[in-house]
Amino acid sequence: MAAIVQFIGNRNEQAEKVAESLNLFPVPATALVLFIVLASVMPQIGLAKSAALQALPIYISFAIIAPFVGWIIARIFRLESGSASAVSFSASYRNSFVILPLAFAIPGSMPIIPAVILTQTIVELCFLPIYIRLIPRLFKT
Repeated sequence: MAAIVQFIGNRNEQAEKVAESLNLFPVPATALVLFIVLASVMPQIGLAKSAALQALPIYISFAIIAPFVGWIIARIFRLESGSASAVSFSASYRNSFVILPLAFAIPGSMPIIPAVILTQTIVELCFLPIYIRLIPRLFKT
């Protein structure tokens, strides 16, 4: 669907405006999904609070180190600025929502695995604005 909107948007001014307005939806949609997921598992997460808190320093450390690991990899492979930023951003921000349905499917995973994955998601979302400002500065040319 996104490809169709972009294709038509390149050929029609009205469709281009529609495509631009659709670009505003990913952030609120992600927040809505996070809210729904948190609301559905909040009672179980309370039971796994200690496991989530134990994982928190690991996720924060990863969030701090990962952009620089991406920067080093981009430098080693002599990537141009746009590709280098993509590598650094990809190293820093993983979409744990992809893993969450699998975690729910594991017998006996409740409440620990979903709580730990949601903790990771919250850390990623907190660091996302920092990445958006930091990563382009790492690769200024």
